[in-house]
Amino acid sequence: MKIGVVGASGYVGGETLRLLVNHPEVEITMVTSRQHAGEYIHRVHPSLKGFTDLTFSELDYDKMSDKCDLVFTAVPHGTATEIVKTLYDRDIKIIDLSADYRLHDPKDYDKWYGWKHPHPDYLPKSVFGIPEMHREQIKNAQLVSCPGCMAVTSILALAPLIRNDLIDTEHIIVDAKIGSSGAGSGSGTAHAMRAGVIRPYKPAKHRHTGEIEQELSEIAGKKIHISMSPHAVDVVRGILCTNHTFMKNHIDEKELWKLYRQAYGEEKFIRLIRDKNGLYKFPDPKFIVGSNFCDIGFELDEDNNRLIILSASDNLMKGAAGSAIQNMNIMAGFDEMAGLKYTPLTPV
Repeated sequence: MKIGVVGASGYVGGETLRLLVNHPEVEITMVTSRQHAGEYIHRVHPSLKGFTDLTFSELDYDKMSDKCDLVFTAVPHGTATEIVKTLYDRDIKIIDLSADYRLHDPKDYDKWYGWKHPHPDYLPKSVFGIPEMHREQIKNAQLVSCPGCMAVTSILALAPLIRNDLIDTEHIIVDAKIGSSGAGSGSGTAHAMRAGVIRPYKPAKHRHTGEIEQELSEIAGKKIHISMSPHAVDVVRGILCTNHTFMKNHIDEKELWKLYRQAYGEEKFIRLIRDKNGLYKFPDPKFIVGSNFCDIGFELDEDNNRLIILSASDNLMKGAAGSAIQNMNIMAGFDEMAGLKYTPLTPV
């Protein structure tokens, strides 16, 4: 399969290229960057030196139509709307890594992003790209929109509880910690201002809340409201979501294990983590860096009827490029793990 990447100079674009250069079933044929057109890719992404001699080019839709079977769009939120529409109208398969086609209801773009979607009639054409939830739809999709990093990490943790009607859906709290790469390569977050912090930056109304509410509401068959608060922490990669829920009825540890194994026992990229001994008792983002895993664990607080679901992922992998490659594999009929069979990097 011939692949193009639009907007490939950022962290997500670079991570997508890192996975594609070793993918056994694809050939990268076009990589665009308006800022770096004409420069070798490895000048922006030094880790790719020796893996590709491609240079960045300007976005040319005619050339892309001739050279590419599928295109990843890794441009900032708000700038993918026209690019995706144009590629879609040319019958090219697209995996969008921006937020521009994630939400089904155009009114949600006014609420969460503060702008009116210019092509609301294209939103129903997009499949929300969580394979563990929408695999069959992804298989036949022309446009897949990858979820936000904190969104996918919390959705995967909470979905089995919603599906089995086990928790109070009026009181769900997502407390998310995320590394600096989640802010993007052009964010200007200097090390001097980032090091040593645990910084809340959007305690209410973070835009990923819209995706979480959308997906869990579809499972529940009713509107669900999520209280989400993210924090910037002193790591480069990784997310830990501490999801606080309150049980409707008593459930014991064995029943919870059974529930999560039924939900994810066949999934290659979900690992259930809960060890009563040792240091590593629960999901920890340090031990998923560089991989496409989402680790999920839990703890019961019976005194307060509280169930804490912990989930960890690499924001540039399962939270972005890894999910994108997984979606591509499904769309193309490849082995779902192709190009993604990496153990996490330890130590980091």
